[in-house]
Amino acid sequence: MSDRASSPPSGLRLGPRHSLRARLQALVLGAILLACAVLATAAYRNALREADALFDEHLQQLARQVQQGVPLGILHPGQADGGGIEVQVWGPDGLQLFRSPRSVLPGRAVLGFSDLEVDGARYRVYSLQSPLQTVQIAQDMGERDARARGLALRAVLPLLGITPLLMLVVGWIIGRTLRPVQRMQRQVAQRSADDLSPLPEQDLPDEVRPLVGELNALFARVQATLQTQRHFVADAAHELRTPLTALRLQLQAWQRAPDAAARDQAQQRLHEGIERAIDLVAQLLLLARAESQEAGGQGAWGPVDLLTLTREGVAEWLPQAGARGLDLGLAEAPGTGRSDLPLCVPGQAEALRVLLRNLLDNAIKYTPGPGQVDVSLFRDPASAQVVWRVEDSGPGIAPAQRSRVRDRFMRGEAVADIPGSGLGLAIVEAIARQHGAQLVLGESARLGGLSVSVCFGPASAGPGA
Repeated sequence: MSDRASSPPSGLRLGPRHSLRARLQALVLGAILLACAVLATAAYRNALREADALFDEHLQQLARQVQQGVPLGILHPGQADGGGIEVQVWGPDGLQLFRSPRSVLPGRAVLGFSDLEVDGARYRVYSLQSPLQTVQIAQDMGERDARARGLALRAVLPLLGITPLLMLVVGWIIGRTLRPVQRMQRQVAQRSADDLSPLPEQDLPDEVRPLVGELNALFARVQATLQTQRHFVADAAHELRTPLTALRLQLQAWQRAPDAAARDQAQQRLHEGIERAIDLVAQLLLLARAESQEAGGQGAWGPVDLLTLTREGVAEWLPQAGARGLDLGLAEAPGTGRSDLPLCVPGQAEALRVLLRNLLDNAIKYTPGPGQVDVSLFRDPASAQVVWRVEDSGPGIAPAQRSRVRDRFMRGEAVADIPGSGLGLAIVEAIARQHGAQLVLGESARLGGLSVSVCFGPASAGPGA
């Protein structure tokens, strides 16, 4: 895929990009760095405290060794055990028996541990008294702190050394974990515009798999919508060719009419042809809309009162039925003796209104007068389904043809000579599928003609049912 094809349109402004991998690595590595810094600081301070306690214990040991008669020469500065240590020893009478060379300590002692500052230098002092002598051991805090920091640093160095290695390992693990997501991204980027096949969901993390599933569902809906559009274009191109050709011929016949009577007859045929073409285009648009809504799940859904739609539909088609000598009305529900049962189903009111309009249009168009067309609404006690039924006294449809007349542009043989588009039942079928309903064609037991039933799943009955 070229860079031009994969880049966004020039007029489209994209927001700041946020990389999940970069953000995850920054957060995790930042947390590791912070944790290691806290651990290193805590380890360093603990090492300092332990070194301080160790040096204090060392001062106590030296004081006890001096008290027990260890030669004082080994404690002089410059010896192996010096380390900035100074010693003073007093006898029982307060006479100073020993003092380290160049010692700046005062000639007094405070028993136990104490801190002392002399000439800007700080000392840690430990004094021990016995009946025979008083021993004072002092250590320069500058040298002592330097040695303590060295010990603490050596304790922290392994942690400081392993931190970068740990960050590298975690970064590699994050990259490897997100590799399936990057692979899916490459697959989507390399696809052509008409490739709507499902994305593979294998080896994807549980957090990403639902997103891929929704994308695949979206691809399926888009594929169904595109397929519906292709069918519509093909059907429209095929079916409009014949009536448009007929209109052109009728126009030529009108122009070539030799007298006024022939011209009036040609004009009447032209007018009828135009009306049939308008009806065909309207039916094609209704079918495309119904199938598009079925494929894409478009439109607002809610509870629809079928009784209200039935009354409105009967009132709308009464003039057409009367003009053809047909008795159109709302029949009693089977087994109830009532025709005022308010039943509701979930759906789209406008789509269901189109469904009823097509059923009534077919029934009135194909039923010769005088005749009868009845609409009934009831709940089937056996299946708990809500049934919407239109029956007529017309010629009906032979059982062998009832499955075929649901297809586009297919019509029953008994009405082949009556003008029509053959799309009415296809529209009804599409809207019924959209609402999860079943379309059943049969013979009317009361009127002898066609019976068309739309059976909805169990629905809530309205008040008064």
